[in-house]
Amino acid sequence: MTSPRQTPQVPPPAPPSDPPRTLARLPGYAADTYGPMEALADGEVRWTFARLAAEIAAAGRAAVAHGILPGDRVAVWAPNSRQWITAALGAVGVGAVLVPVNTRYKPAEAADVIRRSGARVLFTERGFLGTDYARDLHASGEDLGSLASTVLLRGGSGPESFEAYLAAGEAVPEAERATRAARVRPEDLCDILYTSGTTGRSKGVTTTHGQTVRLYASWSRLVTLRPGDRYLLVNPFFHTFGYKAGVLACLLRGVTMLPEALYDTDRILARMAAERVTCLMGPPTVFHGLIRHPERATHDLSALRLAGTGAASVPTSLVEEIRGELGAPDVFTAYGLTESGGVVSVCPTDADAWTVAHTVGLPLPDTEVRITDPLGRVLAAGEPGEVQVRGYHVTPGYLDDPASTADAVLPDGWLRTGDVGVLDGRGYLSITDRLKDMYVVGGFNAYPAEIENVLLTHPAIVDAAVVGAPDERLGEVGVAYLVTTAPVTATDLTAWTRERLANFKVPRRFTLLEELPRNAGGKLLKTELRRAARGEST
Repeated sequence: MTSPRQTPQVPPPAPPSDPPRTLARLPGYAADTYGPMEALADGEVRWTFARLAAEIAAAGRAAVAHGILPGDRVAVWAPNSRQWITAALGAVGVGAVLVPVNTRYKPAEAADVIRRSGARVLFTERGFLGTDYARDLHASGEDLGSLASTVLLRGGSGPESFEAYLAAGEAVPEAERATRAARVRPEDLCDILYTSGTTGRSKGVTTTHGQTVRLYASWSRLVTLRPGDRYLLVNPFFHTFGYKAGVLACLLRGVTMLPEALYDTDRILARMAAERVTCLMGPPTVFHGLIRHPERATHDLSALRLAGTGAASVPTSLVEEIRGELGAPDVFTAYGLTESGGVVSVCPTDADAWTVAHTVGLPLPDTEVRITDPLGRVLAAGEPGEVQVRGYHVTPGYLDDPASTADAVLPDGWLRTGDVGVLDGRGYLSITDRLKDMYVVGGFNAYPAEIENVLLTHPAIVDAAVVGAPDERLGEVGVAYLVTTAPVTATDLTAWTRERLANFKVPRRFTLLEELPRNAGGKLLKTELRRAARGEST
């Protein structure tokens, strides 16, 4: 197997101006446009765009053979892999609706998403880091709703294996798959991504094919992805940033995908050098780890040209270090939320370090951003208020939740983000705070109400409040304030919550109080707790 440096490179063509309007046509578009170029490198497996399209088509025929119908929901609960890509895009390509599930979820959390989405088929695996997702889910006794079958992408054998799933598809004519793909319309749903609200109950955010393709064609141009780039996909595919700003953007722009199932700095450094990685995107913790790694200087990272970060506080010094220490001249930050398809604004890659660190850039083309006060009045530049967004990529709504949809999306199409921000005189947006209590741990959203609800099931805890506090490595971490009826240690609470919550949701500090601060009306004064968590005087 030759290395990427030794492989003759086909001259990269410029992407056509008009991408397809559905994900069903995207793999074929990429094959027609970038066919012989390398599309994916996953261990010893190296596929061209033509081969990747053929593999996705085979997974599409398998979906038809499996009885997956247009509009059926298919869940994927598995780490990044080529099998994730082909299974997901194969099913979506014949009209199914994708429901990605966070790999850090415990069985009860995953079952909740599977049940409420109405997923009929689950793609998962066994054996990843000693975890058997399929076994643990079915052994949990949780209600799985409409789930009728499970396909094991890796680690399976027999009729549930991905190999058996693909083999069944060999009996389906390609013409039948192509007909199904042609019937997928831009206004059809392509995915449902679950994101928790401040009440702790997750919401299924719906998005259409047309919205998705248009948005990421725009995003990938703005961040300067170009044919021939080599993109290390460390962001998990269950997240918009990994799936859409990763896999889909690569198909749109002729970029080689290098999927990583688990972020490990030692492995990442070695792979970046061996594969001549040109693009890396992730939360600040990813770049902190690379810059401060003791063996970084022994790895050739000179191919790196583009770095994207965000989802947490970004110091100016980090932007300067990415450019100076890692040698990536193009650095950008961005802002978005699941309800906006994942993107609202992008800071230009050639902006000065202060602008990249302190703003999230300009709104996307055909996207409006305004700042409003609590009464909904539009504020002038420089005045902080709630960030509201309007554009083609705003969600059609939350699945089976018209009340929450009406609260989030105003009648004239403006999306209430719940974030506090300010627009400067140039039109650049800065995010300064959150109206909601959500905080971000290493790029993952954590919702206090959900964590508090779990803490309150502990037999010794009678009151609980969780807030986010700054953390140099992870951006933010959770701090829990508790009222208890019996002695309990931080070690015990950490172990107890780890059994019930994904690791990023587990508070890093626990503080016992005689009572939580509340006002005369009984409302919890979280501002005081946030100040305490930051070490500030109240």
